[in-house]
Amino acid sequence: MINRRNFIGLGAAVAVSVVAGCTGGAGDDDGGSGFAGDVSGSITVLTNRTDLVDTALPAYAKTFEAKYPGTKVTFQGVTNYDDDVTTQLSGGDYGDVLMIPATVAIGQYGQFFEPLGTVDELKATYRFVDQGAYDGTAYGLSPGGIAKGLVVNKRIFAQAGITAPPTTPEAFVAALKAVAATTSAVPYYTNYKDGWPLSEWNNHRAVLSDPSINDTFPADPNPWQPGKIQYLTDSLLFDIVHQKLSEKDPLTTNWESSKPMLATGKIASMLLGSWAVPQIQAAGTTPDDVGFWPFPYQTGGKFHAAIDGDKLAAVSRNSKNKATAKAWLDWFANDSGFAADQQAIPPAISRPLPAGLQAFTATGVDLVEVPAATTNAGKEDDIIRESEIDLKGDIYRQKLVDVARGAARGTKDSSFADLNERWSKARAQVMK
Repeated sequence: MINRRNFIGLGAAVAVSVVAGCTGGAGDDDGGSGFAGDVSGSITVLTNRTDLVDTALPAYAKTFEAKYPGTKVTFQGVTNYDDDVTTQLSGGDYGDVLMIPATVAIGQYGQFFEPLGTVDELKATYRFVDQGAYDGTAYGLSPGGIAKGLVVNKRIFAQAGITAPPTTPEAFVAALKAVAATTSAVPYYTNYKDGWPLSEWNNHRAVLSDPSINDTFPADPNPWQPGKIQYLTDSLLFDIVHQKLSEKDPLTTNWESSKPMLATGKIASMLLGSWAVPQIQAAGTTPDDVGFWPFPYQTGGKFHAAIDGDKLAAVSRNSKNKATAKAWLDWFANDSGFAADQQAIPPAISRPLPAGLQAFTATGVDLVEVPAATTNAGKEDDIIRESEIDLKGDIYRQKLVDVARGAARGTKDSSFADLNERWSKARAQVMK
């Protein structure tokens, strides 16, 4: 769904080995030929940004070509990106620079993509390096990143007397009640029918400021207990709906329609990533009304918000012009200004945050890259499959919304007890 993270492309997905056994794209086993040689000649860049192939991207290429005379950058837009590029990988012809398809398991990165350096080396310069790394070697760079939080209409909240982000779930619910009492806006909009916005509720583990949370989470047999992250987030969603602070009929929600509704003040808030801010601002006539607030919870007296990169850009192991391909990758990450143009977090640590995210951090937010699981790597996804609780999706949260609004039997306590039981049983199978 291109709308979800339109500044770069599709959101991150769990990689699976669907290209296992496809050797047509494999490079040699010597770690790649490196990037020696002159920066000259032509390269082809595969991109899922089909909307930019004939507009913004050629302008970036022109600037790059001026810096490196004798180069030529051509873009190949791919609509059904992951599926089509996976086919190209198996055939061996997949351009010089490309976004890594989500279908490629991280352990296969070295088969298809040129090593960019060690993780430790690249971390000194770039954010989001771990996302494209395997066994200490980095293979991909994110063109930009996003933060997790609440997109709000600041004008509506100000009319309700709320001018600063609430610091607790209870304070946020009280703020929504104030919006309901003093304005005609829908306090919170779930986007239930489209479904995927409900998965955004899974993106807030950083609020606990626990760097080991992705390792400890799958080891916990009862995540839906007070004081734990799953209880914290899902309880807030349940309370919002149960107290009638969301749309009256979630079966009729519409993502595209919700953007101008929030921009014009018909909706007060939605839990989304910072990628949504420019889209919603563009949907109204008063962009300054649209702001970005942290999830309403503080640890140690501070807000914490997760940040991550989107699809990763890599150099093809089969490129015939790796020097120019690497030069493009470095220039795009450091000097193109693409991330700033898209209001994204720049991959280069030396580059400032865009204005919107500077305002976000000015509210007292620490931006956190939550480390991936190491000891229990892959275990969470195994438990998700075994328990049939789509933690990273929307189905079980749609059921929570149904219970909360009285359209399905149960209570918050019974719902969480059922989730804990199913999770615990699956965990026992996976972790034995």
